[in-house]
Parts: sequence; C-alpha cells; structure tokens
Amino acid sequence: MKYVILHAEGLAGRPCPELDGKTPLQAADTPNMDMLGRIGQLGLVAVQADGRIEGQEVIPLGLLGYDPRKYLTGPAAFEAAGLGVALGEQDVAFRCNMVTLTAPAPAGRTTKEVSGYAEIKKLGPQVILEDDTAGGITTEEARELIDAVNEQLGSETIQFYPGTGHRHLMVWVGGKAKATCVDPHELLGRALGEALPKGEGADILRKLIDASFVILATHPVNEQRREAGLKPANCLWLWGPGKAPKLPKLPDRFHIEGTVLTTSDLVRGVGVSAGLEAVSPEELSENGGVDFTVLSKRALRELERKDFLYFHVELPVGGDEMEAPKLMREKVEEFDRQLVGSILDGLKKVGDYRLLLVGGGHSYAGLHGGGSSLVLYALAQGPAQKSLNGERGFNESDATSGQGGARDAAKLAARLFAAG
Repeated sequence: MKYVILHAEGLAGRPCPELDGKTPLQAADTPNMDMLGRIGQLGLVAVQADGRIEGQEVIPLGLLGYDPRKYLTGPAAFEAAGLGVALGEQDVAFRCNMVTLTAPAPAGRTTKEVSGYAEIKKLGPQVILEDDTAGGITTEEARELIDAVNEQLGSETIQFYPGTGHRHLMVWVGGKAKATCVDPHELLGRALGEALPKGEGADILRKLIDASFVILATHPVNEQRREAGLKPANCLWLWGPGKAPKLPKLPDRFHIEGTVLTTSDLVRGVGVSAGLEAVSPEELSENGGVDFTVLSKRALRELERKDFLYFHVELPVGGDEMEAPKLMREKVEEFDRQLVGSILDGLKKVGDYRLLLVGGGHSYAGLHGGGSSLVLYALAQGPAQKSLNGERGFNESDATSGQGGARDAAKLAARLFAAG
C-alpha cells in the first residue's frame, strides 16, 4: 500500500466576478481532482486554532497528525530544520525577511508619488513597510546581502543563514522565544508604529533591525536594484521566533517510512522534524524554475523507494487584480492535468494506494464561523474503487454542501494510515 498526501497551498479561493461568481477551482476543468471527489470522502478539514496558533506551519503539522496546540513552536524553528540548521536546546530561531522600507510621504502627497528610500536616516515608528518581499529579490542577490549582514553582525550568539528569495533565518543562542513580533505581511503599506518587537529581548531585536538597515541601505546590490528600477532590500525584519520542535516521529507512530517533497523551507522542516526524508529543493527545479511535470516525475520516483509521500505544492497567483482570477484558473487546470493526473497514472502501476488531496491555505472562518483554519480534502482509495457520488467535484461548494462539520486534521491523518 502506498500513501500520499498531496497538499496544494492556494488551490482553494473565493468567488470572483471575473469568473461569473465562481472560484478559480469551480471554474476550472479538473477531471482528475473531480474523480477523487467522487470516489472518496469529500469535505472540509479543520486545523484547530486558539489564540496563539497561526502561521503556515499549522496546516502541515495537522495533516501529518500533530495537534498544533501541543506541538507548535514557531515557524522559524521549522524553517531552520528545513534549511539543515541544527538548533541547540537554548537556541531561538527567528524568521528573517528582507523587506523594503520607505519614508512617509510629505503632506498632500502619497507614498506612490514619492520614492522615499534615500530619505530614511533612522528607523522609527513613522517609517512605512512598502514591500514584504523586497520587490521579489532573487536568491542570489539575497545571499550576498545576508552574508554582508552576518559578516558585520554575526557573533558567538547571533548568526544569520541564507534561505530562499526574501526569506532567511537568524539564530540567537540563549535568545528569548517569547518576544512579540509581527508578520511583515500584516504591515504592508503601514507605518511600523507599534509593530516593532516588544517583550523579552525586544531591545536586542530592535538594534539588529536598525543595524541591518544601516548595512543594507547603501549596499552595492541595492544600489544596482535602484538603478534598474527595482525595490531595494533595505532592511531585515525579525519575527516568528521558536525553539527546536520535538515531534514524535512518523515512522514510530505509523510504522511507515516516507519522504517530504516541497520547495518550501518551512514545510520541508515540518516533514524533517516528523522523521521524513527530504528531497533537496535544488533537485526539484529545471532551468532555474519549477514546473509540475518535473515535480510529478520526482514524486513517482520517491514512491518507488518509500511507501509514504507528503507532497506540498504552492500555486502562485500572478497578474493584476483583473487578470489574477483567470490566470489562477489556468494554473489550477495545469495542476490537475500535469501533476494530479500524472500522479494517479503512476499510482495505478504500483498497486493499492490511498491519496489525501488537500486544497487550501485560505481561511473559511467567514463562511463557517469559529477560529479554525478550514481547507478542502478528498480521501480516496485506488485503483479499484468506483465512483460513489455522482457528479460531485473537488471544489469549495461541493465540499461544504451536506457536511456535518469539518474533520480534525490530526484525526484525518490517522484514518489515512490506519486504513492500510
């Protein structure tokens, strides 16, 4: 028996006027995912949330059978595991995002009308976070910047590690894990104000943020980006602190060996912490990019070696506000045809399998109430199982109709493995 969790982050969405009131998933032609919805269990899965649970690591933890209320430590700790950075018992990891800061516009003008990069002399509550991805900075550019910061700010207790794109890591030996830090995405277009770190260790974190601005603002990489009309990565933003996670290993819990396949450092870290073998992200790209055909081929290779695969994919949204829904519909169709279809064709050749398809990453609290993060799922068995549910498809509407409530993610994982 082969077991697969196929987790498509960003697959689910909301109705769009550009798609006649449908979501991209409803509007797309997805015969492979619809087939899974017909032959298997279809519904919503909930990752139980409370006041302190938030972040991208919550859903991967739940899907692998861990109650986030018990095992959540902070996203940076999982990213450290995904990057191969070992954390000591007293170490605290921080997410270290490269961002673009700008000075506030003069009275009567907007920040879009004024380029304030060079006007910032000192960080303060009035400075505006313009871009939480530093204009989509490349990994190569970012590595040069993070190396410059580590050369000047690194010490026996503070070290900076390069990640991917704008996302990087800082480890503080003997640091404070309870500092209150804000996700930079929540600050887009806003003044830093009260969002600077607070609580234990906040003074050190603020000094590091200030010092990173001094180092990065005039760095040659950023001078070149300005000349090219690109946004500079002129500051490091520290957040998401956490200590090394201590998860019971999946091979011990379910007596099964598996692999995690993803380009996300964070999801890879969750898988590694759970005892899964990880595929290097460099092996998942072709000509500098990632496509579904390359990913599906590698996934099937891993299933020849192991009985379990946690396969995580991010579906990016591109284009402007008007184009994005139609581009997303096309991406969903490509995902269904090139990846889901290829995986199903490959599984038919290896014998019995159970596949848990999860589409989400979006909150459905507005539709269903409560504080849980809800995503779609279809749990199907093959290859012998036949259609059980008529014309039902894998989409938000069919998953929510006639359901008696969402299934707990941790319990769903147990059903996936116990069934074999």
